Amino acid sequence: MTNELHSYDNLHVLFIAAEADPLVKAGGLGDVAGSLPVALNNIDDGKNLEIKIAIPFYNSIKQKNLPVTKVSDFEIDIIGGKVSGEIFSITISNLSFYLISGEPIARFDETYSSDFRSDAEKFVFFSLACLQLPDILKWRCDILHAHDWHTAVAIHHLKMNRHPSTYLENTQTVITVHNLPFMGTGSEDALRQYNVTPSRNKNLPAWARELPLPMGLAAADQIVAVSPTYAKEILTPEFGCDLQGFLQTRQSKVTGILNGIDPELWNPSSDPAIFSNFDSSHLDEKLKNKRALLKEFQLDFEEYTPLAIMITRMDRQKGIDIALEGLRMINDLPWQTILLGTGDKRLEQECKALEQEMPEKVRAIITFDTDLSRRMYAAADIMMMPSRYEPCGLSQMFAMRYGCLPVARATGGLVDSITDPKTGSIGPGFLFSRIDPRSFAQTMKRAFDAYCSSSTWKSMQLEAMSRDFSWQRSAEQYLILYQNLINQSD
Repeated sequence: MTNELHSYDNLHVLFIAAEADPLVKAGGLGDVAGSLPVALNNIDDGKNLEIKIAIPFYNSIKQKNLPVTKVSDFEIDIIGGKVSGEIFSITISNLSFYLISGEPIARFDETYSSDFRSDAEKFVFFSLACLQLPDILKWRCDILHAHDWHTAVAIHHLKMNRHPSTYLENTQTVITVHNLPFMGTGSEDALRQYNVTPSRNKNLPAWARELPLPMGLAAADQIVAVSPTYAKEILTPEFGCDLQGFLQTRQSKVTGILNGIDPELWNPSSDPAIFSNFDSSHLDEKLKNKRALLKEFQLDFEEYTPLAIMITRMDRQKGIDIALEGLRMINDLPWQTILLGTGDKRLEQECKALEQEMPEKVRAIITFDTDLSRRMYAAADIMMMPSRYEPCGLSQMFAMRYGCLPVARATGGLVDSITDPKTGSIGPGFLFSRIDPRSFAQTMKRAFDAYCSSSTWKSMQLEAMSRDFSWQRSAEQYLILYQNLINQSD
């Protein structure tokens, strides 16, 4: 495949996802589906590239009473009958969003429910509805770009039942894998009810042929992981979730593109949520944020004591247990930490237990608070990310924008976005490979040593703040990928 951006004419791309900011966001997928199309559209102001985005019309979106326009009714055949739905549209940031409504989507208020079977029907219904959209709009779809298991059925069903309409006749398909372990468990009944046949790919394990994500991976013209390193990791037994053998057969179709962030939304010089704005030319102002945050949580300010933070979903994947035990190993050193997040109750309790053990050093804030997270990025010296796996990760990018240097496990997108100074160049962070508290503790010590040298630390901060994590970089790579697919199909 060529890696060069060429001129292109009138390219039509349909994005389909379970969530997209600003309409609905439950996690990183919402950031991607909301920001990447905008960045793509900005490449040439939408003159030669037309993007449409489809997401479910959740009750939470309906409650916002947005000025939507009804586009059409539709029906989907199921065993013993039909399921009807409606399509609405709204324009945001010069992009057309299409909201798919129907009883399987309206049944629950949550974006994602704890009932696997209901979620399965919701997203199978949504995926099949998206395949009707080009016909309804009389709009040629050159690229169908799906995200994760929720929309993978659309790619599979299109390949198994190539649409007779000219609008989908030559459509090339892309699926982005944000988190491989989530494959759509519990979807078998919904697939049968909606007449979706299993995958016939003989390289897929038998257990995977009726799971949405593997079905989409088998059918897609291109598979994109959310970082180059994660694209390699999913081909291995450690990260492949028992699909590594199958993925190796599709290796030529697997690539990785690192997710991005909006540098204007994450900008310490203009962020209204932080105590004192600053930029790389006024790093002394960052210290005011540290003083204020420590005062907010009744921790003493010590000039040469580093403040380490963790902002995360409380999940074993994030290595919280590794961080807690590692911090205990270096309790004799001067440091302070603030932990923010919710999730697994046991991990929440373990964070609070560390605070009780070390009340002069530790605060555990068990909540979800976006403004507080921004104050923490602006105030802290070190961001702890000892993840067992991390397909991309965004927190390290946010942190570096604010001159907060990550200590992270060398996995997935963390490898692709963090350079360790031990490699011989100025690096804006510190990496360790082994999944154990001792390796984490030793790497924290390396970070503390660098922190004690103000000139070294400042050089690393400046390097971190200068890194380009914008969506524009990622969008150009996606556009090249689209162009290559279209050229191959000619």
